[in-house]
Amino acid sequence: MLNELDIPYETELMDFTKLHQEPFESTNPNGRVPAIEDPNTGITLFESGAILEYLEETYDKSNKFRYTSSPDKFLSQSWLHFQTSGQGPYFGQRAWFIFYHQEKGLTSVLDRYANEIRRVTGVLDAHLKKQGTQNLVGDKVTYADLAWVPWYWLIPAIMGEEGGMEDLQKKFPTFAAWFDRLSARPAVKKAREDRDKAMKAGH
Repeated sequence: MLNELDIPYETELMDFTKLHQEPFESTNPNGRVPAIEDPNTGITLFESGAILEYLEETYDKSNKFRYTSSPDKFLSQSWLHFQTSGQGPYFGQRAWFIFYHQEKGLTSVLDRYANEIRRVTGVLDAHLKKQGTQNLVGDKVTYADLAWVPWYWLIPAIMGEEGGMEDLQKKFPTFAAWFDRLSARPAVKKAREDRDKAMKAGH
């Protein structure tokens, strides 16, 4: 969203061991990323959904990526809240049990989260198909669309043995077309390139 709104920013990559220590705990008491500090307003925020809504209300003065009237304003919020409650936790837990959990090969657990990833993707696919538009809400890309993109970058790593992104795109073609359109946006490409550089650097 920062790239889309052309807001200058600096990224600080955090060591996981420091997330539950000061000074970061004063930024996010829950000890998780992301969080932002905005020198323009003096505000510090945590939780991705709250950050997106803040950036939109504060910096999207032309309403390029949001709606300001009902029902589209509130539908956008619905899809954002679904992303934070329905995508992040399931994708994140699948990643946890693959990469970090001490006990490996918990098939029932891995299956649980793989099935939820497919189910959530199917919800997106069915909605886009039923609505017959290119975006989740209305006739333009909003923060609600963009919020979904980054977790899908992790699919090859957490679902590779089960077909990965190719399998999801084959099974859910309307979702695939939507995701490809979002991925082709220059701001999204830059965000992914920055993420890939950080991962190669060991973060």
